[in-house]
Amino acid sequence: MTGTIRYVWLLLLPLFFACKEQVKEIPVADFFKEEAKSGFALAPDGNSLSYLKLENNIQNIVIEDIATGHTTQITNFNDKNIKYYFWVSDKELVYYKKNPLRNNVSLFIVNKDGKNERQLKGEENSRLRILKDQLIDNKYLLVSSNRRDSTVFDVYRLNVRNGKMEMAVKNPGNITNWYTDAKAKLRLATASDGVNQTLLYREDESRPFKPVLTNDFKTTLIPIAFSDTRPNVIYAISNVNRDKNALVEIDGNTGKEMSVLFSNDTLNVVEAQYSMSIKRVAFVVCETWKKEKFYLDDSVKNFYQRIEKLLPETESRIIDHDKTENVFLLSTYTDKNPGSYYLYTVATNSLKKLSDNNPVIKEKEMSDVKPITYSSRDGLTIHGYLTLPKNAAPNNLPLVVLTHNGLINRSSWNYNAEVQFFANRGYAVFQANYRGSSGYGKSFAAAGLKQWGAKINDDIEDGVRWLVKQHIVNAKKVAIYGSGFGGYIALNSLYTNPGTYACAASNSGVINLFSYLKTIPPFLKGNLQLFYDIIGNPVTDVAYMRQASPVFHADKIKVPVFIAQSANDKWVNLGEVVQFVKELNKQNQDITFLEKSFDDTQKHTGVDKQKYYLALELFLNNHLKKK
Repeated sequence: MTGTIRYVWLLLLPLFFACKEQVKEIPVADFFKEEAKSGFALAPDGNSLSYLKLENNIQNIVIEDIATGHTTQITNFNDKNIKYYFWVSDKELVYYKKNPLRNNVSLFIVNKDGKNERQLKGEENSRLRILKDQLIDNKYLLVSSNRRDSTVFDVYRLNVRNGKMEMAVKNPGNITNWYTDAKAKLRLATASDGVNQTLLYREDESRPFKPVLTNDFKTTLIPIAFSDTRPNVIYAISNVNRDKNALVEIDGNTGKEMSVLFSNDTLNVVEAQYSMSIKRVAFVVCETWKKEKFYLDDSVKNFYQRIEKLLPETESRIIDHDKTENVFLLSTYTDKNPGSYYLYTVATNSLKKLSDNNPVIKEKEMSDVKPITYSSRDGLTIHGYLTLPKNAAPNNLPLVVLTHNGLINRSSWNYNAEVQFFANRGYAVFQANYRGSSGYGKSFAAAGLKQWGAKINDDIEDGVRWLVKQHIVNAKKVAIYGSGFGGYIALNSLYTNPGTYACAASNSGVINLFSYLKTIPPFLKGNLQLFYDIIGNPVTDVAYMRQASPVFHADKIKVPVFIAQSANDKWVNLGEVVQFVKELNKQNQDITFLEKSFDDTQKHTGVDKQKYYLALELFLNNHLKKK
């Protein structure tokens, strides 16, 4: 009897969806609006908040008095963008200003009332990183810079009163990261020989660094903070001698693991939050199909439970707080909501909304992003996400496969404008976290090494086949699309997995692995061997890399292709892409080429984005929906 009822329900399912309210087509521009306010931050005393205000495609800093609500715009640029900023005291901020024509930045300090602005660093070609965003002796910032040698970062004390920099520690040539304790004392570093990473420690700044622990690049060891009561103890996220990341305590003197604060064989720790008020790690974050907090302190758990009651059925994270941890800035999101910014005050347990990321998006009009799991052809468990068009029957749908960018990255459960855009246009959207994606443990990440154009593509194809077998997707109406390395996979899949995809689209996609390796900047040359192990060695892996590079296989691509590329892209050569497009056109296929006026790291106008997504929409409509 149960089987009969289930069969009748399946017969009625299309009728159920047919009776649902018809979904309206949302304008392209609505999905891809830039945030009017972003980059919220709090002054250390909690009396002022700041944010970046976007107007005419230019960002400027605005200060708001929390008590009165009075706002003051303290920068007034019309040709340059604020790339990044932060508070260094209760009354002063430091900001980076980017010159879009020369692609370099200068550094300034300014009072919160907009007065007494001073330049700290000119538009030179060297890079500067802030190691600790707090002033030492009310005048020094600890920074690292490659001004002496473009391939390495030395540590300097930057005097914000006169702009002078004096070297604090010279990089011997292999240091890739520097770490400070809570008092801005430089006590930890990591060194790399390209394959192995070594942790270096010193008890105080009067002593030399000494190596205490060495691991290969497949092993994760991320320092989080020093213990406040035990100066030699380091809190770290680590998968040393385990598959999944755990939160551990490490003895800085020996490099040995002292204790495990959080570990689970099925969960991978991706974040850990240290609290200055309780002087310990407050919680860890693990990511399976979505991120979840695991609390290490009951008071912190109670704190978040109060926030959850004020913001039910939404994800929230702290982006800043005052030094007493009484005033907090929160950001929120769901899979169907781009999210908002809030000010939370502990004393009154109250929230004040500051801004919506994209107020024109209505949550009720968006589609659910659901986790899925399937098996690859060689037995690996692959996780991903499936988003169906709202109110559409899950049957015989056209599909867009959205491949994530990055060599070490993953798709996550969150609001994704592209996903919702495609779903609104009637496409199912499939995101696969193929082997090599981050967040699933050491073994899964290692399984993706040098598998570009091979098992990585097979994992994605296996997901498509699974969806077809479930009758959710029409096998003849499948497109694959991505940006960066996602675009690379889209193009690569057309000849490594022929017959699976009706068309493909690439946004700033890598087309030549040999050329890509040549674009690695000098300060990353120390990690070149790491790139070789992930992508391939251009000397010893020539045949593999040539097979995996789409630029050499235009003659094998037999379906329509959409390619968008910017001349400003640091990783992909526009001339090489243009030549690749010419070769594709020889195959008598419908090739759409769009030269963008922006690269994906730039702030760009709504007009720029609208032009790009309208072209992509037309391409998919012609080669997928009408097919």
